[in-house]
Amino acid sequence: MPKVQRNQQEIETVKEEIIAQAVELIIAEGYAGFSMRKLAARLDIAAKTIYNYFQNKDELYLAILTRGFEDLYACCEAARNSHKHPLDRVEAMLRAFVEFGLREANFYNLMFTWHVPKYNDYRNTLMEPAARLELATALRVSDLFIQAIQACGNTHKPMEPETARFLMIDFWIQAHGYIAGVNNTLLNYMHDQPLELKERILQRLAANFRRDVFAVGKGKLP
Repeated sequence: MPKVQRNQQEIETVKEEIIAQAVELIIAEGYAGFSMRKLAARLDIAAKTIYNYFQNKDELYLAILTRGFEDLYACCEAARNSHKHPLDRVEAMLRAFVEFGLREANFYNLMFTWHVPKYNDYRNTLMEPAARLELATALRVSDLFIQAIQACGNTHKPMEPETARFLMIDFWIQAHGYIAGVNNTLLNYMHDQPLELKERILQRLAANFRRDVFAVGKGKLP
């Protein structure tokens, strides 16, 4: 009998399962120890089946990163749209970012923490288009923050894009330190329950952000 063709929804479901299991395998084995053969064994399928969906290990890895940034963007966009006041919007986005990093620790570690291939590693290779898509998806997240931060400027003195970019980077450095400390368990050596610090960390991030926006409005760049 001829093989039944999967519809698009079924294809996406299979790809989702491959991505989910690939993330788990990379976390367990490290990027260098990850292989399509090991993934096939984990999925209990033939390795050639995976190649029906992803042409090689690098395309699958880039698809994982792209999916992670898509999900992060969706979380931050929903947080932004849940408020009307610009400052409240940014604070909601800060919370969404931190909660994503803690909830999706495996994705977050690959996206931001681990020393794994980035766009420049794929330049001038057959994987450059897929890497470019991953980079563009990642930059959408930072652009979303920059736009939301810019909107916090007052009408008499609009915030410059580079100032908003600096504030975004400053926030990321602070938030990333906490997320990474929780995810890699280093904070366990400094605090019995590091997750209990989340609300205090978020409050400080929000207070620091409001302070910096006020300073910018007074013409004092942070």
